[in-house]
Amino acid sequence: MTEFEDKMNVTTKRGGEQVIYTVTFNPSLDYIVAVEDFKLRATNRTSYEQMLAGGKGINVSYVLKNLGVDSTALGFLAGFVGEEIKQRIEKEGIHADFLMLEDGVSRINVKLRNIDGTEINGMGPAIPSQQVEALMQRMNTLQKGDMLVLAGSIPKSMPDTIYMDIMATLQNKGIDIVVDATKDLLMNVLPYHPFLVKPNNHELGEIFGVELHRREEVVPYAKKIQEKGARNVLVSMAGEGAVLLAEDGTVYMSQAPKGTVVNAVGAGDSMVAGFIAGYKQTKDYEYAFHMGLSAGSASAFSENLATKEEIEALFQTIHTK
Repeated sequence: MTEFEDKMNVTTKRGGEQVIYTVTFNPSLDYIVAVEDFKLRATNRTSYEQMLAGGKGINVSYVLKNLGVDSTALGFLAGFVGEEIKQRIEKEGIHADFLMLEDGVSRINVKLRNIDGTEINGMGPAIPSQQVEALMQRMNTLQKGDMLVLAGSIPKSMPDTIYMDIMATLQNKGIDIVVDATKDLLMNVLPYHPFLVKPNNHELGEIFGVELHRREEVVPYAKKIQEKGARNVLVSMAGEGAVLLAEDGTVYMSQAPKGTVVNAVGAGDSMVAGFIAGYKQTKDYEYAFHMGLSAGSASAFSENLATKEEIEALFQTIHTK
């Protein structure tokens, strides 16, 4: 049994152990298609079709499950699309504890696989204030030692302070909170000392009005984020690899493993999941960092979110160095 297999051979359960929750406020059913020789103002027919339950928090839950780590997916669902999303998540063995809305329909996102970056994303349902309050009450049941992952954008019908409100409510309860968000959503939560934040280099540079291309350039700005309150700052950099400024002040940097990028969607979410899984099993920041980088890269090199085997193969090339 390899070091990877030994450390990953544990699942998350209630009964004294940490329980992991992921939040996706606006889940989607992603309809991924390929269209050969796409033409405007013409009838185009698909040559490839795939449907997946989508959303950043859901992606984190998927990759955690692939690594043998259980989690509970929270958020809002609506209509027949919401029912389909829930069924697909539960079919993968993930506990779905979504609030079902009475009105509206969860969004369908259409993604053209062979036209890079081309997609049409649905709006999703309006979230009534009483349902926001119901979700807040659900998260209030989290216990000391649990982990909560807040990832992605916020629907226009929700208050733009929701991440901050959640962290303020859960402050001093001993819950580790991971935030994968941009701009004000990220900056507003820093005074509440999130366990981990994961901007990419472009998002980090945008916050401070600079361009960051090399790993060494990222470090001083990651330190600024840490000085503002984040305990650990993980910065993804696509082909450049990643940088981790750990809670103990140690800086970890690594180039990305070699491979061909097939689908970068979900790579950042996979990095978060890999880091969480690695840290949960070892409490070792270097190990968690390498796990995160391996998981993010493995998803980028795959048609779908990375499997345990794909992550392990890359992990062996990084961690043994």
